[in-house]
Amino acid sequence: MKVPFTKMHGCGNDYIYVNTMQYNIPDPAAAAIKWSDRHKGIGSDGLVLIGSSPIPEADYSMRIFNADGSEAMMCGNASRCIGKYLYERGVTDKTEIRLLTLSGIKRLCLHVVDGVVESVTVDMGKPILENEDQFVTSRCPGHGTFVSMGNPHYVIFTDNVDQVGETGKTLECHPAFPQRCNIEFAHIEDDGNIRTRVWERGSGITQACGTGACATAVAAALTGKAGRTSQIVMDGGTLSIEWRESDNHVYMTGPAEFVFDGEITVP
Repeated sequence: MKVPFTKMHGCGNDYIYVNTMQYNIPDPAAAAIKWSDRHKGIGSDGLVLIGSSPIPEADYSMRIFNADGSEAMMCGNASRCIGKYLYERGVTDKTEIRLLTLSGIKRLCLHVVDGVVESVTVDMGKPILENEDQFVTSRCPGHGTFVSMGNPHYVIFTDNVDQVGETGKTLECHPAFPQRCNIEFAHIEDDGNIRTRVWERGSGITQACGTGACATAVAAALTGKAGRTSQIVMDGGTLSIEWRESDNHVYMTGPAEFVFDGEITVP
């Protein structure tokens, strides 16, 4: 069986999107592994399934599978792409969308100009600074800051963000992180922007990570390196992050882009 798919990216963080309201993917983990291969498949950081919501509190749902087949709880870049997909493909005419994820309902605000979604702001919810299921403080691997945005992140401020490959791979599976962890390496630039590189659990180095950008901004504010509004400069682009005092929620704004459409055989 062949199914249509859409390749999209948010700041270079690229995923394969399938509308499961029309097409079923029986084994999404296997599909993610096969299709994400950049030499023998479509090539991506993973697979995203767009679905209807099983609860009335949300409009649509998202499931996301990393390139290694593991299921992630949330992806900020993917959520922005879903907003653009739903609106520009005529699935909805709403510019405020409630998206159900494994880390709760995320609210998307689409910024539309002449029928085109130019950017999306996502209410990423409250950051969690302690979670024993995700971070064992007694096994802390070093001078970093743990921040959970539903999924776990460990942010390290350093002059060498390019250690992301070697150090990130090691820290992902450190005993301090029972569920493995996303690792961010960040540096405060002269202009106040925060240069960040990311090792995503299950995918390795990625061009950008929405939840990682949020975690980095929170960590920068907590450590006094920045205020509550930050520009996070990642390999694939820049995300604007605001950690509001009024509700303690983190708001992420950034672009989403279509790459191409196609059909592929379901494994």
